[in-house]
Amino acid sequence: MTFKNKVIWITGASSGIGKGLVLALSKLDCQIIISSRKETDLNKIKQLCPKPENIATLPFDLANYDNMKPIANKAISLFGSIDLLINNGGISQRSLILDTDIAVDKKLMDVDYLGTVALSKALLPHFIKNQSGHYVVVTSLMGKFSSPFRSGYCGAKHALHGFFDAMRMEHQKDNVKVTIICPGFVNTNIAKNALIGDGSLQNSQDIATENGLSITTFCNRMIKAIQKEKFEAYIGKKEIIGVYLKRFFPKLLHRLVMKSQVR
Repeated sequence: MTFKNKVIWITGASSGIGKGLVLALSKLDCQIIISSRKETDLNKIKQLCPKPENIATLPFDLANYDNMKPIANKAISLFGSIDLLINNGGISQRSLILDTDIAVDKKLMDVDYLGTVALSKALLPHFIKNQSGHYVVVTSLMGKFSSPFRSGYCGAKHALHGFFDAMRMEHQKDNVKVTIICPGFVNTNIAKNALIGDGSLQNSQDIATENGLSITTFCNRMIKAIQKEKFEAYIGKKEIIGVYLKRFFPKLLHRLVMKSQVR
């Protein structure tokens, strides 16, 4: 596929991978809708783009998933149509199961799973009407295998794979495509903004995250995966081996993860 003359909607666009995608895609001949909770941050990113007139801001909170239909309709009205929705918004977690309030698990599901699902369902009639559309869903390698300290995050990311695999099957007849992107470690603030057991922020960086791919490198690889319309893409360093170990040698993966205890 090509991005030329396409309208792309990106959630979680105010920082990290989302911001990187906006800056990369804004150099192409397309129009972009950028969303996150903070309008001020979105406006700052808009002004960093070479053609700000091709960028529209639409702030909202994924946690308010009962209100997605009017948001989707507003997004459609901004440029008249939407060709590609990049579901990138979400939060992470760093806490032991025993120490994690159920309210934290609920928030992770509300934002990472239900918010993303509700937004995608709200946009689906538009894709069906046009007989064209592409969902890109940023999950995680933690959506393919799990790790200590991330139980709620892993649960939400695993759930996204189940839902969007079904979406791809049900709406192939409508020419609706689904690409699931599974990042490994990327040098963003995701760890600093991760929730701990009581729901507050971790406010510290993980060594593995700091040593991960740069945002620019990750986004370039992600854009190529979207262009190739891949079903799934694993983007990271050596940690992507975990996907194959989980499939063929699950006990070996368990031992390696327990040995490393990366937090």
